[in-house]
Amino acid sequence: MPTPAPAPAPSTANLGNQRSNSIFQPAVFVAALGYFVDIYDLLMFSILRVPSLQSLGLSDAQIATEGLRIINFQMAGLLLGGILWGVLGDKRGRLKVLFASILLYSLGNLANAWVQTVDQYAWVRFISGIGLAGELGVGITLVAELLPKEKRGLGTSLVAAVGLSGAVAAFFMKEWLDWRSCYAVGGLLGLALLFLRIRVTESGMFQAVAQNPNVPRGRFLDLFRPRARAIAYLQSILIGLPTWYVIGILVSFSREFARDRGLPGEVDPGFAIMVAYAAISLGDLAIGFLSQALRSRKKALYIFYGITAAGLIFFFQAQSTTELYAACALLGFGTGFWALFVTMAAERFGTNLRATATTTIPNMVRGALVLISALFTALQSHFSYTHSGMLTGLVVVSLTAWAALHLPETFDRDLDFIES
Repeated sequence: MPTPAPAPAPSTANLGNQRSNSIFQPAVFVAALGYFVDIYDLLMFSILRVPSLQSLGLSDAQIATEGLRIINFQMAGLLLGGILWGVLGDKRGRLKVLFASILLYSLGNLANAWVQTVDQYAWVRFISGIGLAGELGVGITLVAELLPKEKRGLGTSLVAAVGLSGAVAAFFMKEWLDWRSCYAVGGLLGLALLFLRIRVTESGMFQAVAQNPNVPRGRFLDLFRPRARAIAYLQSILIGLPTWYVIGILVSFSREFARDRGLPGEVDPGFAIMVAYAAISLGDLAIGFLSQALRSRKKALYIFYGITAAGLIFFFQAQSTTELYAACALLGFGTGFWALFVTMAAERFGTNLRATATTTIPNMVRGALVLISALFTALQSHFSYTHSGMLTGLVVVSLTAWAALHLPETFDRDLDFIES
């Protein structure tokens, strides 16, 4: 039986109802462009891992171990930043968080262009990760609250589809520029984006709740009480786990998987990431329309889980680098439920906790890569590199399956409510 969500209390104002019926609003475009820069910067290390660490004098073995450590630093920053920006998004407003987070990750990426040691690299990625944590969750929260419920799935899918194409731009920047210049470009793009946010208005739902001093806002620990809300929060995290297992382990380390299996030719992990994210972008658009057609978030999510499962089988059975790239594309399309799962998070929680939940949940998923990679590394003491990847995937899929079986349907939920 699905776990019932906490009973919401009605909000005290109708400002949240003052919304346009069109998805083509400044907030949608700005959130989409912001997420584009976010993904460009977020994936830059995975794309530049090999050339950047080679230039710092690391061996192939060190590139694998130190590269994983730097990714873990970045993901730890995302985890911490998700809590920070989520709480501030409910306490201070959606727009203020968007401004502050993009400023921090822009400055962080400019600093990345000047690192000289691996430790500097790791700590700058940690700081950048804190900044990157605020963009998607607060952006989706703002778009979901501004759009009518009949169109918010399309709006958030548009944000993700445009945003995820930032990975494609990152790959081509890597082909055209040296790695330090690529980071500098990301920082400058972020600073330029700040000027576009001037036309975006604050969420009416947030303004209504903020006017009531009796409504507590942004209390992170409230996500863990009562028990039903805590379970809803855990489920919302677990349903997104396959995304960063696929990107953070399989695609990012596709070169190492290919070598372990003795596949002919050399895999370029930057190209693998570009292929996967181009497919994710298409998947995010497709699942938005599919969810709209089925009038169901759950059914659309289950279909994309099936595509991801097929991609996992294909990845571990690939017999050539071409097939491995194709498997990355299929996995990317299948995990193109990123916008949908974040939208479902926004739909499950009230306005006074929505930014906290919607910003922390995707970053908890990203931060979970630290635990996933720790499991992956520990298994390598007993199994081959490939078999360790398989067993790690089995654990991830099992946790996701449990959570997915207990999901409520949120397609038609009105978001104008608060958590009591």
